[in-house]
Order: sequence, then structure tokens, then C-alpha cells
Amino acid sequence: MEADPLRAPRRAAGPPRGPLGVLGGLGVDRVVGVDRVVGVDRVVGLGRVVGLGRVVGVVGVVGVLLAGCTGDGGAAVRAGGTAGRTTARAAAPAAAGDLQNDYQRVIRDVLPSVVQIQGREDLGSGVVYDDDGHIVTNAHVVGDQRDFQVTTANSEERLAARLVFSYPEQDLAVVKLDRPPQGLRPAVFGDSAEVEVGQIVLAMGSPLGLSSSVTQGIVSATGRTVTEPGDGGGTGATLANMVQTSAAINPGNSGGALVDLDGQVIGIPTLAATDPGLGEGAAPGIGFAIPSSMVRTVADQIVREGRVTDSGRAALGITGRTVVNRAYRPVGVAIVEVRDGGAADRAGLRPSDVIVRLGDADITTITSLQEALAELRPGERTTVTYSRDGAEKTVDVTLGEQ
Repeated sequence: MEADPLRAPRRAAGPPRGPLGVLGGLGVDRVVGVDRVVGVDRVVGLGRVVGLGRVVGVVGVVGVLLAGCTGDGGAAVRAGGTAGRTTARAAAPAAAGDLQNDYQRVIRDVLPSVVQIQGREDLGSGVVYDDDGHIVTNAHVVGDQRDFQVTTANSEERLAARLVFSYPEQDLAVVKLDRPPQGLRPAVFGDSAEVEVGQIVLAMGSPLGLSSSVTQGIVSATGRTVTEPGDGGGTGATLANMVQTSAAINPGNSGGALVDLDGQVIGIPTLAATDPGLGEGAAPGIGFAIPSSMVRTVADQIVREGRVTDSGRAALGITGRTVVNRAYRPVGVAIVEVRDGGAADRAGLRPSDVIVRLGDADITTITSLQEALAELRPGERTTVTYSRDGAEKTVDVTLGEQ
């Protein structure tokens, strides 16, 4: 496996000393002359997001205390005198007990479906997908390896597994156990379109090598678009419709399960945010999971066809690079190469054109272009605004598929 994406380079303190780099991803066919990468995060106030696949050693064991909330009971106590206080205090333990029972029921049902995946040096997590021994995980967990050792929640035995297919563009992969054990329990994947902000969720996996660990939180937001770093083991993918959660996600959680209180997997924990103010350390309570609907779409194709045949990801069919002005500020994406027959080619775009807008989205970097494309679908019509020979032009384009 690759190096830990948590160890991503810091942002430069001053203006760049050379041209901004090129980042491959949605609609961009290959990486050209990477010098440095400039990212544009959709999450306000966050420096970058990082993958969580690699674990070198266990740093320590952290206790987790689960607590329920009494809601408006506190207000009733203050206003209602002694009788109200007695009622509120009696209700709180019952509410906390019900929530605790829900947690324990979900853990009993789902944790046996969450496994630990061990490579040559590093480890991550995975979720049992079917009775045949297919396990879904992150592409950055498997890296460039093909053979793995898998440990289930109910056994210390290491089971041999092999890579079926890795799809870095969506940071998903499927591995398959050589000999699935009796009693292997596939997880139930829910409909991520039904996920709502405020839902209680549990994150299950192997953070810091601590197998079968569980943390709790809520769904903080849905529909986030985030871009992974392309270095330090990250895939460089731009991922749309991510589920943001406050449940603690640490190195080793990648590929595990984000589960609702119905016992359904609603996402695969993949990324955590880092805060430049914390020395690029993890920003507490801000993690991201690939939605379960996308997981099913990709995993079903891999299990059935051995590869991804329908990505559902829009593409322009270009190779590009970020360009900057004299103040070293990014101002657009210069087309380096146009793929024959691709969306850009059919629209009349050509090398040296500088894309500055896609539909209503301003384009200043490769990352912003990736994020704009991530919101669209193959076959969808939009507009591309670009500059050519000092003049700004707009052209209609029908997007292709990556």
C-alpha cells in the first residue's frame, strides 16, 4: 500500500515558485508535469481532506463514552419546580437506556460484517458484500497490491483474499476471499438518498489497528463534494454526494461502515478533514463517507463484470493544467490535449484554450473543474466558457463519460 494520505504536504506559505501542478481526475485523462497541486475545497474553512487507509502502529487506546440527551427536559426542570425535576430525572435514564440498547443491537447485527484488511505493511477496513466472499473497501486501502489477509470480527484467523478490481476514480475496490468461512454475514446496504442531517450513525472499522472499533455521531451534511490529495497514497479523485459525519474517523477506518440505527450501511468512511490551524492534524468531527448507493452501483458492476463498465461520471475528454496570472493566482484550466471524438473535441475546443466556466460554475483550477463535473452526468448538456487569443467565448457541449 501507499504512504499515509494523512502525511500530505502543507500549503505553501507564499506564492508558488513555479507553475501550478496538474491533477488527474474527472474528465482529465492523465496527469501532466506535476510540480505542485493546488486544491479548492468545497468545505468552508477546511484546508484539505485526506484518506485514511494506512496504519503503521497502534498509538494508544481511547475510551468512548456514549451519552443520550434529554432534549427539552432540562427546560421543564427549571420552570416546573420540584415535581418537574423528579419527572425529568426519571425520564433521562430511560431515554439513555433506549438509545444504548439501539446502539448495542446495531453493533451486534452489523459489526460481524466489518473486516480488517491487511496488506504487506499497512491495513484498513472492509465490508462483507455478499455470501460469495466479496468485500468492498476503498481503492486507497488496496493501493497497488493484489493479495491480502482479512480478519473477521469473530475470529483471529487470517483469511487469504485477492483483488477483484480497483476503481480509483471513485476510490472503491472489491477484494474476494479465497475460501469464505461458514457464517460469513453480508451487510445490508441502505438507500443513501434517504439519509437526513441529524441522523445518528455509527462508524465501524479498525482505526489505528484497533479492530472491530465503533464510534458514534450524526450525519452532519449530505451532498458534499470533496477532492482527495493525489499524493501520499490518495487517489486524487473528486467524490460527489459524500455524507459528512461527526463520528470519529481515523487512519484504518477507511473502507469500513457508516451505519444508521436501522442497521443499514449508508456509507463507506473514506476521508477526514485536516485543519491547517492544527498543523495539518485531523479536524475533529469532520469525516466523509462514500454514499451507499454509489457503493452498490460500483460494487455490483465489479462483482458481475470484473470491472466498472458504467462509471456515471461526466467527462470533457481533455488533458489540462491550472494556469495562473502574474500575481500567481489560479485563473483557469488550459487545455493541453483534446481526446479525439470526446466532448470537448465535438464542441470545437482545442489545445491552448483556457476554460474559465462550466455551466454556472467558475473554473480556476483543475480541482474546481473536477468538482463541477462531479455534479453532472454523462450525456448532460451544459456550456463551456473559455478564452482563446484574448477573447472570451461560450460553446454548448454534451458531456461524455469517464
